[in-house]
Amino acid sequence: MGRAVGFLNTRLIAVGLLTLALGGCATGNLSSFGGSSQARIPELTNAASYSADAALAEARSHFRNNDFGYSAALYKRLVELSPNDPQGYVGLSASYDRLGRFDLSDRVYASLYRISGGTAQYYNNVGYSYMLRGNVSAALASFRKASALDPNNVVIANNVQMLANSAASSRA
Repeated sequence: MGRAVGFLNTRLIAVGLLTLALGGCATGNLSSFGGSSQARIPELTNAASYSADAALAEARSHFRNNDFGYSAALYKRLVELSPNDPQGYVGLSASYDRLGRFDLSDRVYASLYRISGGTAQYYNNVGYSYMLRGNVSAALASFRKASALDPNNVVIANNVQMLANSAASSRA
């Protein structure tokens, strides 16, 4: 039993270190995440004043600066203003993932799937979400679907490699 616990702890530590060290979720022009625990999502006091373009620009800026609470609030505003634009859903789900709000990101991923279907970016982002949760097998299954749809995508290939490295280090 002690060996099994040690293996599990090593595996969880390896996955945690990899997800903190490397970002691999593709959110349009955004390609990395910063670290965050389950955080509160702020309310925008002036949410009604944002246009879709302004909300998108500011959301991306906050996301790049690891301000995931504000990026979530702004991407949520974008989704309200442009409910058929997948950019808002991609950013909102990624922001929720970084906040550790997987309950919310799962709902947004379901909406994104209804809007855009199972694209390579969708499966890559879902896979990254599973990787953040420590669900390596579900992450790999999603990355494989993404890779089948876009075999030359470097971000997807990097995510698959991160999982392979994690598995190798946990066996060592």
